[in-house]
Amino acid sequence: MSDNIAHALGRISQKLGSRVAVTEAHSGKSCTFSELDMFADRYGAYLKAEGVKSGDRVMLMVRPSIDFIALAFALFRLGAPVILIDPGMGYKNMLRCIAGVKPDHLIGVPEVVGLSLFYAAKFRSLKKRFCCGSFMGIGKFDIRNKRNLPQPPLQTFAPDETSLAAIIFTTGSTGPPKGVRFEHSIFSAQLEKIRTFYGIGQGDVDQPGFPLFALFSTALGAHAVIPDMDPTKPSQVDPQRFVQSILHYQVTYSFGSPAIWQVVSSYCRQNKIRCASLKKVLMAGAPVSGELVERVFDIIAEEGEIHTPYGATECLPIVSIEGRTIVGETWAETKKGKGTCVGSPLPGISLKIIESTDTSLSTIDECSVLDPGSCGEIIVKGDVVTRAYDGNHAQNLVSKVEDGDDFWHRIGDVGYLDTQDRLWFCGRKAHRVFSRNGIMYTICCEALINNHPDVFRSALVGIDSDQEYQKAIIIIELHKQSKRQVEDIVTEVKEICAAHPMLETIEHVLVHDSFPVDIRHNAKIFREKLSVWAQQQVQKQS
Repeated sequence: MSDNIAHALGRISQKLGSRVAVTEAHSGKSCTFSELDMFADRYGAYLKAEGVKSGDRVMLMVRPSIDFIALAFALFRLGAPVILIDPGMGYKNMLRCIAGVKPDHLIGVPEVVGLSLFYAAKFRSLKKRFCCGSFMGIGKFDIRNKRNLPQPPLQTFAPDETSLAAIIFTTGSTGPPKGVRFEHSIFSAQLEKIRTFYGIGQGDVDQPGFPLFALFSTALGAHAVIPDMDPTKPSQVDPQRFVQSILHYQVTYSFGSPAIWQVVSSYCRQNKIRCASLKKVLMAGAPVSGELVERVFDIIAEEGEIHTPYGATECLPIVSIEGRTIVGETWAETKKGKGTCVGSPLPGISLKIIESTDTSLSTIDECSVLDPGSCGEIIVKGDVVTRAYDGNHAQNLVSKVEDGDDFWHRIGDVGYLDTQDRLWFCGRKAHRVFSRNGIMYTICCEALINNHPDVFRSALVGIDSDQEYQKAIIIIELHKQSKRQVEDIVTEVKEICAAHPMLETIEHVLVHDSFPVDIRHNAKIFREKLSVWAQQQVQKQS
């Protein structure tokens, strides 16, 4: 028998009933743990009366709010898998995901309900629609009215190890978004790791940059402050509002994209603000630079901690490193092109580095395991590793490797283990460039370019992929405040390339105004798009 995360909320509400559970920073509204538990119960009972039952798939497209959290817990209580899709992925991708996952019901804001009626063919699996907000100006359709109406008691669904809790879609940063199946056991394991490894629990105040994290916080007894920001555009966060709520609610920890902390740390430095209550910051979604870690240390509590968990939608967290280790030890090696150290495996997690291959691997016996220091494909096994993609048999064959009664997940990244069993991330497997001098790894090569003071970030891409070897191209994005001539910077970057054996096969250095990035973290570089752009630029120059 597996635990249901909704049970955790029930236990916490009995213990901390009168304490504040959730606050909406933009509206100032809040609710206690008892109220959140009651809202979840009432929503669940109403949905059950409307025909939503255990096993029904429910697409939840509601803005981060008290109601989002209460509705998610209501669906967990019903045993109705929650489908979460990033609206920032665009209509085309979103409609493709919806058609593939075949939701039975929709709970959404009026815009999404309207979209489901306009694109009825894509939503033809729907049995019922529930609107969270006034639909076409008519408030009586608003499901939020139901949370204040007494309902009969709701029995919480008791899951087993295979019971589906949610389907969460990947960002699609290296291909079409895929629906990842989360059993209740996965959420339970994640909750336990957040509680024991990161020490988060009762008495903490969380301001999550990623809405789903608020579910974990409240289940652990922490007060979740929902920031006044668009979670699909973390790089566009208003730092004044984000910092204001940290200071006002005395936030003790926050989990979010490095893109948020780039903006927030710069704002705090410019305005000489220290968030003294902030004792833990977790940054994930893309490699985190040592310079950013140092800036964030400067604006949080003096004894504060910074952690950069590593993983993917399919498996998180699996590895973690503390900020002081980054700035005091590993960052110097990263700047030399050794990759980004993402830390040691968490308890219960096993990692292996295998020889990279694009073919499927049925069993672990077919894998060629590499020694420490050798760069290859990263595979992972453990209690937070999801079992399958939804309705994607072909991708399951490629990504899962059987090991007796257990399995390994091929995460799609490349890296190596050092002699201390720490993982060094070298990039996505799909982003390797096969030059005439051998394989080039994005994170390693780009680090050498990023040392240039006028370069904000860089991207290694390959073009002419139909040839035996690819042409290696470096694309740079300059710091906004750079006042120097672009031609001079490009010349200096070319000199860096010529001076380093790792970069000697670079054929062109191009300048891009603003890199395309992923929709969830606004930090992962869309190298596929940049590769197409680079091909066009090189053709224009020739």
